[in-house]
Amino acid sequence: MLAVRVYGKEDLRIVDVPKPKIEKSTDIIVKVKAVGICGSDKAIYNGSNPFVELPRVMGHEFVGEVSEIGEKVRNFALGDHVVIEPISYDGTCYACRQHMPNACANLKVLGVHQDGGMQEYIKVPAIQLHHISKEVPWTTAVLSEPYTIAGNATTRGKVGLSKTVVIQGAGTIGQLSLRVAKAKGAKVLISDVAQEKLDFAKENGADAIVNIKKDNLLEKVKEWTKGEMANVVIDAVGAPATFKDCLDIAGVAGRIVPMGFSNAPVTITQQPIMQKQLTICGSRHQTFQFEPIIHAIEDKKLVDDGMVNQKFNIKDVQQAMDLMDNDPDKARKIVLLFA
Repeated sequence: MLAVRVYGKEDLRIVDVPKPKIEKSTDIIVKVKAVGICGSDKAIYNGSNPFVELPRVMGHEFVGEVSEIGEKVRNFALGDHVVIEPISYDGTCYACRQHMPNACANLKVLGVHQDGGMQEYIKVPAIQLHHISKEVPWTTAVLSEPYTIAGNATTRGKVGLSKTVVIQGAGTIGQLSLRVAKAKGAKVLISDVAQEKLDFAKENGADAIVNIKKDNLLEKVKEWTKGEMANVVIDAVGAPATFKDCLDIAGVAGRIVPMGFSNAPVTITQQPIMQKQLTICGSRHQTFQFEPIIHAIEDKKLVDDGMVNQKFNIKDVQQAMDLMDNDPDKARKIVLLFA
C-alpha cells in the first residue's frame, strides 16, 4: 500500500509498505480518507522538528473509515467514520495522575514518534478512535484534531462568557482558536501582519482585528477593553517578541497561553507577573477535547467555512509541501485526500 515517508531534511518519498494486520484484540484497522498538513509536519519535512524520530510516516490530523476490528472491540463497527486521536500515554506518570496525559513522560504521537496517517491503512488501538457522524464531510472532519488544540488552549486560558480574549497570530491555529473562543461566548480581538488573514478572521467572527504593521497593538487593546486590557491572551505566533507582548496586553488576573515551541530566549521582568497576578499556562496537544469538539462539529457550532482551502491527492504530496513551504499564506489548511 502507499505511504508517505520522510527520511531526512526535504527527503520525502512515496513508498510501498505492507498493509497492517490486526495484532491485538483491541486493534482497529482504519482506511484513511483525509489527512491535514500541520506546521509541525512542515517542520519535520524541513528538519527543524526536535521531537520526530526518522524515518517517519507523517500525519497526525487524519480521519477514516473502520476497515477491520479486533475480537474484543465492542464500540465500533465496520464502516464507521472515525477521528483518530494521535497521542498515547502511560496513564501512570505524574502528569497523567494530574489529569494532563498530554504532558505524559512517555508520550507518543502518531506521525512523530510512531507512523501516522499519510498511508492508505493504519492500525490504531480502539481507545484512540472517536466516532463522527457520516454526515460530516471528510474535509471538515479532518479539522477535529486542530480544533482540539484550540479547545485545549482556550480551556487552559479559562475562556468563557463575555471574557475578552486577544489572539496574536491569525494563522490556522489562531483562526481555530478564534472560532472556539467565540463558541464559548468570548469577545475576541485578533492581530497579525497579513491583512488578508485578518479579513478572513473578521468574516469568521472576530470582534476586532489589528494589523500590527499599521497600528500599535497595546494601544488598540487598551481602547478595545476600555483600559482593562485582556482577560486572556493566546500567543499563536510563538515568537519571543509576541510572548513578551503578552505581559503588557494581559489585564489584572489575566491568563496567558503561549502555543509555540521556540527555544529562543525571552527577556521579561517579574513585576507585571506579580503586580497583575498573571497566570502563564502552557498548552501542549490536548486533553479530553475530542468528544466536545466532535459534538460541536456535528452540531455545526464549529465548521469549515473556508479553513480548508487547498486539497491535493495523496500522490501529489510533494506539491502540497512545496506550497506550504514556499507560499504559506495561500494555505490556511491543506488536506491530502485518498481516492
